[in-house]
Amino acid sequence: MTVLGNIISTIFGHAGAKPSPTSPGTGPASAGPTSSTSSAAKGAPAAAPQSAVDVEAVLTKLAAQNKEKLDWRRSIVDLMKLLKLDSSHSARKELAKELHYTGNTNDSAAMNVWLHKQVMIKLAETGGKVPDGLKT
Repeated sequence: MTVLGNIISTIFGHAGAKPSPTSPGTGPASAGPTSSTSSAAKGAPAAAPQSAVDVEAVLTKLAAQNKEKLDWRRSIVDLMKLLKLDSSHSARKELAKELHYTGNTNDSAAMNVWLHKQVMIKLAETGGKVPDGLKT
């Protein structure tokens, strides 16, 4: 699974939702099973289409449960840590490659700002409800 796919799947998984399989940028991430698909496989009635996942609410709840104070609203590193994903420079470089970053990946400050914005945009494109302030 891609780094972006892991981010999206983790957030949507905490919301009990599944990312839109036709959304751009998710690739194979949407193919993984979720709690909603496993309940359907057990013969449960299909649920009505879900409303958009409130990304801010999911992340705020996770942050409240985390003993470490993480600034996920501005930091891609803290966002990845909050989701218990690899936040190393190499993982962020891989994410930058997935998202077609054209800047210098050794300028981690500029890359990190760009990555955070792009991840929030991709979350919105995948069916997440993301406040405009987190996409700019």
